Amino acid sequence: MMEWIYSPWPWYVAGPLLGLTVPLLLWLDNRRLGISGVLRHVCAAILPARVPFFQYNWRSEIWNLFMALGLMAGGWVASFLLTSTQPFDIAPDLLFYLKKKNLMHIEQGVPIDLFSWSALGTWRGWCCMVIGGWLVGFGTRYAGGCTSGHAISGISQLQWPSLVATCCFMVGGIVASFFILPFIL
Repeated sequence: MMEWIYSPWPWYVAGPLLGLTVPLLLWLDNRRLGISGVLRHVCAAILPARVPFFQYNWRSEIWNLFMALGLMAGGWVASFLLTSTQPFDIAPDLLFYLKKKNLMHIEQGVPIDLFSWSALGTWRGWCCMVIGGWLVGFGTRYAGGCTSGHAISGISQLQWPSLVATCCFMVGGIVASFFILPFIL
């Protein structure tokens, strides 16, 4: 049983399970899947400021806060209780590319030279973590949702803005991967 949990689930199991959450949320309480609004809900709940953006009935969206807490708890369980002792396989071509870019330290598939507290003081780490994080947050707000909200929930409801946003996410990811990231590395 544990080997099944440790190994990646095949697309024909994980995909339908994820896909079935959309109609389940709609059927149970007319809710859309998405996580990007959680920060707004938290700010509306704890900030006493009279900012119009935070003045709405955030209690009606409290289920989203519980979903975010469940995602964090699941991440904690996965990282501390379900950590596999098997070595993490990385494609040899990718390892060669990363070493050519002076990214020598890789733990569980993450280049520590880019994504760690010590890397935050470097130009490359700052670009990847701070600027990249800000761009993701800004883009999510500008697009009116995240990839899960648009690509999974919005497209399944045949919403034109979600299709446009998902296409833009894909184009942005391709541009970042092939043009921006090689410059940073």
